Amino acid sequence: MPSSSTSALRRPSSVSSAPEAGKPFPQGATPSRDGVNFALYAGRASAVELCLFEAPDAAAPAQVIRLRDCTDGVWHVYLPGLGPGQLYGYRVHGPYDAAKGLRFNPHKLLLDPYAKAIGRTLQWDDAVFGYRVGDDDTKADVRDDAAFAPLGTVLDPAFDWDGEHRPDVRWYDTVIYEAHVRGLTMRHPDVPERLRGTYAAMGSEPILSHLRKLSITAIELMPVHHFVQDRHLLERGLRNYWGYNSLAFFAPEPSYAAARNPNEVVREFKTMVKNLHNAGIQVILDVVYNHTAEGNHLGPTLSFRGIDNLTYYRTVPDDPRYYMDFTGCGNTLNLMHPQPLRLLMDSVRYWATEMHVDGFRFDLAAALGRSHRDVDPYGPFFHTLHQDPALAHVKLIAEPWDIADGGYQVGNFPAGWREWNGIFRDDIRKFWKGENGIHAAAATRLSGSADLYELAGRTPSASVNFVTAHDGYTLQDLVSHEQKHNEANGEENRDGANDNAAWNCGHEGPTDDPAIVELRERQKRNFWCTLMLSQGVPMICGGDELSHTQQGNNNTYCQDNELTWMDWNLDRRRKDFLEFTREVNRLQATHPIFHRRSFEGRDPAETSSRPTDRWFRADGAEMSKADWAEGWMRTLGMLLNGEAKEIRDGHGRRVKDDDFFLLLNAHTGPVRFQLPKEFTHGWRVEIDTALSRQRPEKPAAADTLELMPHSMVVLRRRS
Repeated sequence: MPSSSTSALRRPSSVSSAPEAGKPFPQGATPSRDGVNFALYAGRASAVELCLFEAPDAAAPAQVIRLRDCTDGVWHVYLPGLGPGQLYGYRVHGPYDAAKGLRFNPHKLLLDPYAKAIGRTLQWDDAVFGYRVGDDDTKADVRDDAAFAPLGTVLDPAFDWDGEHRPDVRWYDTVIYEAHVRGLTMRHPDVPERLRGTYAAMGSEPILSHLRKLSITAIELMPVHHFVQDRHLLERGLRNYWGYNSLAFFAPEPSYAAARNPNEVVREFKTMVKNLHNAGIQVILDVVYNHTAEGNHLGPTLSFRGIDNLTYYRTVPDDPRYYMDFTGCGNTLNLMHPQPLRLLMDSVRYWATEMHVDGFRFDLAAALGRSHRDVDPYGPFFHTLHQDPALAHVKLIAEPWDIADGGYQVGNFPAGWREWNGIFRDDIRKFWKGENGIHAAAATRLSGSADLYELAGRTPSASVNFVTAHDGYTLQDLVSHEQKHNEANGEENRDGANDNAAWNCGHEGPTDDPAIVELRERQKRNFWCTLMLSQGVPMICGGDELSHTQQGNNNTYCQDNELTWMDWNLDRRRKDFLEFTREVNRLQATHPIFHRRSFEGRDPAETSSRPTDRWFRADGAEMSKADWAEGWMRTLGMLLNGEAKEIRDGHGRRVKDDDFFLLLNAHTGPVRFQLPKEFTHGWRVEIDTALSRQRPEKPAAADTLELMPHSMVVLRRRS
């Protein structure tokens, strides 16, 4: 991997006068007018050395300074004469006794967990392991890895936020767009080539214009914390594309910047945030706080492991040589200890206050709540987040599961949290696939998943609805493949989930058959329309609006290439779908009836109907309890009352909206839908997914409407 070398960083690593004691807080490297304060928690260490480097390609430090002062486990020193741009790392002394969970090794240079900028990325070599690779990990390796270890950089935090207009978007008005910095921008023809794949590109006008036309209110960026490129992937000619392998929780990933100076990398990120804010778009970060890039007991010693292994990681109680692994990534951070908890809280607060980020999506969030083995939704991390006044207005989203027993926690997170609703994804996919007995579940998802959130006093916006996400098929591939095709990953197609909810219109893979192509396009429109018009917070998988395909690969974590980069060269079919997505999103954005702030009544599958949601059969009769229990129904009519009392504007004032009638037909044949007798007049067709181009018009007859196979019609009646 290339280092971030630049002449601007080649400053002398010299201290102008004798080191001073400094302060234990804040942790990290904090510059002042005359010098830099360094503070590192290493509670079990016997000694700590600060290593100063003159250049990223230096094989050894120019100066090594022994820290003499330690306060409550934090080693600290103040060095006059240093300033922003200084490269540094640590050596931490103590016993190496892997059987007891002690993995100190002063021959290994360690990255500051609080480093706010990265001056050199990891260069893979056997020397970066605390033990000799291929040998028993209970025996320490004494080779010096100073030429290969990652380095931190003292950051100059100055930035001009003047002119920034931070959007304040309520949850019920939020539309999330999940995106990858490189994937979205690498092939955009209107982004200058030198900026493609960078923070600068993400904040550029071509990307902002695209997001505005989609009525996006928040972009959720896949991991941008500095992460490690896995050695085994590099050896196979692949790369860690997704970035779920964090090493530094305060530093933006430098490879996503057009700038090469670490200070400028941070400024580029801040400029991106400022530009997105001024376009009315909030910024949410996908953060990976559940584990680190150091992996299991056989992983490298890069930071936490060598600083204080037993403090930072959950080790097996009776055998601390090994780690508790609730993540499938080799280790789990120890949030039962106050120091890792403080680290994560400081990180969240830093990104929210200093970097002006608006929210966070917590990867495998259930792992963050495991106090001992069970998930505690009111555990230390969640409790600490909830009470922090600096984070009172920050958006919090949970991926509400991990891989261990009892880890699936959809619906169980505390008030204030929103959740990726995997049940919405599964039920809506099954409904449009045409499975029997799914209509009641689909109705519940359309109306906000009250079964998951209402009894706990939560609102429809607790549900982050999605049909596709980065982890799985794209929307185009969802309707084109029944089998995953992950051969390019080099694991003989064994990786990635087997997705039984895919629907391919009877043909596997690409085809030129116009009938099959049209069925697939119709199904894409069904999924999009259902997602956007369901109660809750819709999340779009970036690129779905462009009909992006990954050729059936549903686990592209290692594919940093044209398989994952968006293709902006659209043919007529893809242009038509893009325009359809914009029309649906505009409709959703301009009608508060789709942004309900509370639940009313009980579940739609019960006998008593909601004032806001009334459900009808294709013959025009209102759904009965027996109808909800039927196993054959694949048609639904959902009537939304524009005068419902929970429809409010952004200021909380009750408003009236138009009435809407959503008609869904998952049958393989056409269905004539009889409009209820009291609702036969004044409707016009707002959306018909059977049409590739929308032509709003009145129904052909006053009281009936023919739904084409696998189609959805949205009727609108002005109030």
